[in-house]
Amino acid sequence: MLKTISAASLTLLLTGVAAPALAQSAPDWSGPYIGVFGGLVDTRDDQNETLVFDRDLDGSYDDMVVTSGGADAFGPGFCADQVSGGTPRCDRDAPGVEGGVKLGYDMQFGRWVIGAVGELAGADVEDSVTGFSTTPAYYSFSRKLDNVAALRARVGMAAGPALVYATGGAAYGKVENRFTTNNTANSFTVTTDEDEADGYQFGGGVEWRLAPSLTVTGEYIYSDLETGEYNIRVAGNGTTPATNPFILAPNTTGTDMTRSGDSFKSHAFRIGMNMRF
Repeated sequence: MLKTISAASLTLLLTGVAAPALAQSAPDWSGPYIGVFGGLVDTRDDQNETLVFDRDLDGSYDDMVVTSGGADAFGPGFCADQVSGGTPRCDRDAPGVEGGVKLGYDMQFGRWVIGAVGELAGADVEDSVTGFSTTPAYYSFSRKLDNVAALRARVGMAAGPALVYATGGAAYGKVENRFTTNNTANSFTVTTDEDEADGYQFGGGVEWRLAPSLTVTGEYIYSDLETGEYNIRVAGNGTTPATNPFILAPNTTGTDMTRSGDSFKSHAFRIGMNMRF
């Protein structure tokens, strides 16, 4: 009899302890939330990116800049990074940072969670390409991502206090273009400078419930933003010799120059915190 009572008491005790723990381990993810996040951003360098040229100014960047002897004026080559000094050598673009806010809404169906999230982030990350001429001289194009807005769908599966999810959607950003060179024989004029970029994002992550209304997140986001045009007109400066490759006859007006790649690709590794309602 005592054994029966003891077993029943133990069963009630374990049930009383396990029920709250089980309830806590299986939260409901439905509803709105707001959050903050920050992390590191690394540009995905396209090692095949170069500079391209329009010698006849017909709008097509399909010409080669040659010396008066007919050789390729950019024979030393290109690198998809920032110039390091004035030599044909580059330093890899340094990783950048980002931070922002988000607003989202989720609906739970069994273990599946479906929702949408909007984000606004400030960023500080650059993507560069440099060309080297036989002069010798360098010509470096850089674009800096300043901010990004995104609207993505989110699909996940709840597992205890965790929500494992994938996400993807549209993104829009602002970029700041810059051109630098150590060539003092020519003049350089910006002819087109578009600072808008749009494209897509996708990635995934884990959200972990710390309290009924507080979660922490860790996620990876890949971005591919198509940037606008940024073109440089290279011309004579009044004392430039007629044999200069950029103003070599028959076209003595000058040469348009830009970078071959038109997208800003990056990998972001973030941590964040959400308040759920």
